[in-house]
Amino acid sequence: MEGEIVNKVANAGIEQIDLIDFVNKGELAGIDLKDLLWNELVLREKEFRAWVKEHDWTIYAEKHVYVFCSNDAIVPAWAYMLLVVNLQNAESIIYGNLSQAKEDLFFKNLMNWEINNLSDKRVMVKGCSDIPNPNKAYVVLTSRLVPIVKNLMFGEPCSAVPVYKKKK
Repeated sequence: MEGEIVNKVANAGIEQIDLIDFVNKGELAGIDLKDLLWNELVLREKEFRAWVKEHDWTIYAEKHVYVFCSNDAIVPAWAYMLLVVNLQNAESIIYGNLSQAKEDLFFKNLMNWEINNLSDKRVMVKGCSDIPNPNKAYVVLTSRLVPIVKNLMFGEPCSAVPVYKKKK
């Protein structure tokens, strides 16, 4: 049909990757040791162990749990270890605050992503995603994709920036 509008972008066979898809979708829960310290400064072993013994650990089941101390108190390593022992039903356990936990989970998802289906394909990585540490994300993703893809582009199909093209 003459004058028919053809979507060349859709017919180009470009696989699109949006890094927002790797953001954790599971539930997060945090334990701030500051709340368990005497005067928010000192960990008293007897009181800490009593809290650990009485605490309801089932509330963390199947959640991503991050443990941290939000002030500059010196917390002995064994205290973190004791928490981890009791968090074995959690989906995962992360050392760090909420922001660090989100970043760790994002990069874990990115690194565990199966990419073999992109072998010798043209790949477009979308920009402008609200993701943790975007520059690091683009570096990690690019380093994973370059060995297997035919072409790698950044942006949107209508305004792609070529990044890599496999040599023939």
